[in-house]
Amino acid sequence: MFAFKKKYFLIVENTKDINLRNIKKYNKFIVIYRNHGLKEDIKDLINFRKECKLKLVDFYVANDIKLSISLRSDGIYLSSKNKSLKARALKSSKYKIIGSSHNTSEINYKIKQGCDYILLSKLFRVDYSKNAPFLDVIKFNYFSNKYNNKLVPLGGIKIDNLNKLKNIKCDGLALMSEIKKKPAKVINRLF
Repeated sequence: MFAFKKKYFLIVENTKDINLRNIKKYNKFIVIYRNHGLKEDIKDLINFRKECKLKLVDFYVANDIKLSISLRSDGIYLSSKNKSLKARALKSSKYKIIGSSHNTSEINYKIKQGCDYILLSKLFRVDYSKNAPFLDVIKFNYFSNKYNNKLVPLGGIKIDNLNKLKNIKCDGLALMSEIKKKPAKVINRLF
């Protein structure tokens, strides 16, 4: 079964985590580069950005306005820990802002920051923290209705539960760990 959504948010920590040749649909994918840990060479990032443009894949940089501007990215991603309102000034220059949150107070703050989409975590149970709370379908849909479908589910989305996403009221979905584990298999299932 397939998960049909308007947008697919792929969160990567390294540009080598994803092979853009696997992407065959245009204007559906958004790659969010989270520059945690090892810093990549700026030349590699520029080449990856060019490849994204050729494939019509939107490219966002996490929490780094200077890097985002130097790479001429499509926008910036603000993590739930980012409380700065500086990125809001970029809205006037066609930059888009994506945020992430875990609860209603964080959602409200991301709206204040001017986010176009808000990744709401955790939709399903995650492997790295079995006892962590998660929303599931009904609670996510409640939040989605409350915030006019600006929310995108993130967390615990795997190949074996993609079918449940048909019942989610949203325009997209976000993947992080499954992209690292099985990138080609996941991307093929998204159509």
